[in-house]
Amino acid sequence: MARIYATSAEYVTYTGQTAPADIAALLARASRFLDSNAFRLCWYEADTVTGMPTNAVVLAAFSDAVCAQVQWWEETGDELGVAGNWSSVKIGSVALSGASSSAGGSAAVGGREIAGAALEALRSPDLTADLFILGLVVT
Repeated sequence: MARIYATSAEYVTYTGQTAPADIAALLARASRFLDSNAFRLCWYEADTVTGMPTNAVVLAAFSDAVCAQVQWWEETGDELGVAGNWSSVKIGSVALSGASSSAGGSAAVGGREIAGAALEALRSPDLTADLFILGLVVT
């Protein structure tokens, strides 16, 4: 079952902006994206049926992270992470040039990235080690 960690109302509260027309789909995609790239690597208590965090503080952080991810996609217009793929492109007689570098070289070039504000939500001091551990892999 797909987990969606934020609602349209939470997005409006988080951003202070009107939600885009396709907000439900954006929140679902951001939830899937963060599930596979961040949340699955963390330790937190989850409901055995729904997989949702059982702690309200953790759930609120997940909601903020999803809202931040959607907001970033909306601001950059690059949900798929393709804007940085080429340093130059020519259409007539096709001439593609090498991958462009990201700002400061700190992020993967041309790849989908976790928004900085999403990571900030997951690094909140309210997420104490007894509730949540970012990036813990347990086998």
